[in-house]
Amino acid sequence: MVFAAPGDALARAEALLAAGPPPLHASVAHQVIGIWQRDWGDLRIALHHLRRARDLAARADSAEREGDVLGTLGVALVHAGRTRQGLAAFERGVVRTTGHTRARVLFRRAYAWWVLGHHREALEDVRRAIPVLRQENDVIWTARALTLRATVHLALGAVDRAEADFTAAEALWDTTGQEHDKADAVESRGLAAFRSGDIPAALRLLAEAEQRYARLGTPTFMLDIRRCEVLMAAGLAPEALAEADAAIGELDGIGGQSTRKAELLLTAARAARLAGDPHTATARAAVAVRLFAAQRRTWWETHARLVLIEARHAAGRASGRLVADAAAVAGKLAASGAPAAPEAWLLAGRIALDLGRTADAERHLARAARSRHSGPPLARLTGWAAQALRARAAGSSRGVLEACRRGLDVLDDHRMTLGASELRARATAQGAELAALAQRASLEHGGPRRLLVWSERWRATALSAPPTRPPADPELLGDLTAFREIAARAEEARSEGRPVPALEREQRRLEREIRARTLHLRGDAPGGGDRFDAARLLARLGETRLVELAVVDGRVHVLLCGQGRVRRFTAGLLAEAEAEAEHVQAGLRRLAHPGAEARLPLVEAAGRRLEELLLGEAAGQLGSGALVVVPPGRLHRVPWALLPSLRERVVSVSPSASSWLRARETEPPPGGGHVLVRGPGLASGGAEVPELAGHYSDPTVLDEEHARVPRVLRELDGAALAHIAAHGTFRNDSPLFSALRMSDGPLIVHDFERLARSPYRLILSCCDTARFASVGADELLGLVTALLPLGTAGVVAASAPVNDAAVVPLMLALHKGLGAGLSLAEALRDARAALPDDAVHRATGWAFTAFGAA
Repeated sequence: MVFAAPGDALARAEALLAAGPPPLHASVAHQVIGIWQRDWGDLRIALHHLRRARDLAARADSAEREGDVLGTLGVALVHAGRTRQGLAAFERGVVRTTGHTRARVLFRRAYAWWVLGHHREALEDVRRAIPVLRQENDVIWTARALTLRATVHLALGAVDRAEADFTAAEALWDTTGQEHDKADAVESRGLAAFRSGDIPAALRLLAEAEQRYARLGTPTFMLDIRRCEVLMAAGLAPEALAEADAAIGELDGIGGQSTRKAELLLTAARAARLAGDPHTATARAAVAVRLFAAQRRTWWETHARLVLIEARHAAGRASGRLVADAAAVAGKLAASGAPAAPEAWLLAGRIALDLGRTADAERHLARAARSRHSGPPLARLTGWAAQALRARAAGSSRGVLEACRRGLDVLDDHRMTLGASELRARATAQGAELAALAQRASLEHGGPRRLLVWSERWRATALSAPPTRPPADPELLGDLTAFREIAARAEEARSEGRPVPALEREQRRLEREIRARTLHLRGDAPGGGDRFDAARLLARLGETRLVELAVVDGRVHVLLCGQGRVRRFTAGLLAEAEAEAEHVQAGLRRLAHPGAEARLPLVEAAGRRLEELLLGEAAGQLGSGALVVVPPGRLHRVPWALLPSLRERVVSVSPSASSWLRARETEPPPGGGHVLVRGPGLASGGAEVPELAGHYSDPTVLDEEHARVPRVLRELDGAALAHIAAHGTFRNDSPLFSALRMSDGPLIVHDFERLARSPYRLILSCCDTARFASVGADELLGLVTALLPLGTAGVVAASAPVNDAAVVPLMLALHKGLGAGLSLAEALRDARAALPDDAVHRATGWAFTAFGAA
């Protein structure tokens, strides 16, 4: 009963003890309390009750009862880190029991072997237990044994065998009322989905298991560990670190299992390393190593040592000793059949390369490279990374590029199984090293065109296909509506000076629900999209020039495309350009308010420095026609119109050359209308909207109460041109909750992603609508980038705060140009020139950028 209704079982056991039962019955009650405390409470209390249960069974002169309790006690002792005592308890339990009871003790010992990382011993005990349990028609314990055997198979990388056992166990669980065991089975299926490379299914199954556990009121430390593993694979390492640390705190608070604490520490160490925090990773991994060693868990200790070495290497350490340590860890992992062995060989090879020990590096990398042809996607990616490093060490640029191509193809296929644009973007981080190796090889041994091709190979790939949308998901629609209402109420309360903590908590809960539903979506786009074709780009450019900024080893290289060729120029350091761009942003924020005119010369000087750092000598080779700028993700906040050589030009910005090509070839929707939207609370009142209404025949105008999210979305879908005047907010912590404020609450990126087709042209006359979060290898998440895969060919938006009053004449002039048949970039250039020549209006013009090609 303790795994069917844990709370009820605990209450009944305590009530039975209060009634003064005979020793045999009291032994059962103490055992139930011990199990409850072992798995969901304080291990010290658990051990007290289990020892009492053992003594009472001996007093009742029941060898079978005593042996059964010894099996439960053995598990508790192992979880407490007292491995030798735990194994001794199992040995006595096996001796004291026969038949059916012995099979249960063997199952528990198999579980303990799995906890300890002794997988072959675990499989042997399960092999002995299952036939007996089946013969006794013990459905519950047979299902448990099959679930455990499947979990051990997963630890050894045998996904197919695990799936077969999980399927058999699930059929048995359906015939029982063991709710906790059922939840555990769902959790295990989530782990199997993850091991096979299906991240959306893993997240969905783990979320379902969490709901089942919540109904039972039991902690979920093992599920926390597994979810953190999935989050790390999905590129969400900071979230995994926060979740692991929170679970450690909760476990310490209840005096929980020492074994789980060690596993959580290992998880936190992995997450910290992937999040770019090697010092935290080192600290967590070192403690995990000590705990695993004390618990005699060699398999786990070896994995913790791998993370410890990775963290030390990430912190800049490299030595012959570190190479030897990594190789020793790799050998132990390979001997135990652990799927992580190729990672360890790759690490040993990397460190050896850093030290110039090419012979050692070749030996280790060759072993890592064996994984490139089989296994789940990320394991194959490890193999191709090793193969690329081998080729680089051998001086074969062709070999480097071939390995990088094959590895990125694997990641392409994996990435397109992800339905959520956020996961697609973050997944690219797994290919960052391969992309960098290919760019470096192209720079050293190829021409500018080859560097262009490889710069495009892994740039803004999340935009190559629309995210998967669930248009008929009523729960998602309900969550979005509730989120909007709560956010609107919180905004109103803030404006009135009322407290909002309860509203903010509910808003955060709804954000988690919405995000979880989108992350669970599986991708339906085959392959990685169209391959970039430099010849096609050059043919489509015509008189236009395209400048793609490639960053290799921290240096900006300018690839100037046009007139049938690609030329390369060397510019400044990316880090210096990023710092200068932040200075410019600060200056534009000041200039948005009257009285800051003295800042104007400083901002203009910063623009000149930015031009030197980003364009170098290419600035004098741009010709006189239109220009498309393709910057790396980390330079998305540069106001390109501020650069001296670009101020009088027609300039548009695109996340990639491929994105520009797709936008250039996007046709306007037949019969698309004009939509003008005015949100609440603007200082100017959105004064341009009523005037613009007279510029178009029969436009749809939504303002005041009519500017509600459902109506706005309905009108935007398939529009030829949309203009939205509304307050914009950017969420760096969660970019897809960046929003435009409507009368009924925020219109967020998740709303836009439900459009069948976003507007062909979109003008956002509000602050911060062109801000993005740079994630993955070179990806951007934000409002503008969400629209580009959905049919929007061109967007005008601001990357900095703007003066509401100064926006009005800029927008009127912009629409005048569009009415004369100009593109967005052409109309924006002319609109800037038509503004008054004062600091506020000039800063307002610089803040707006044309994106895309319409």
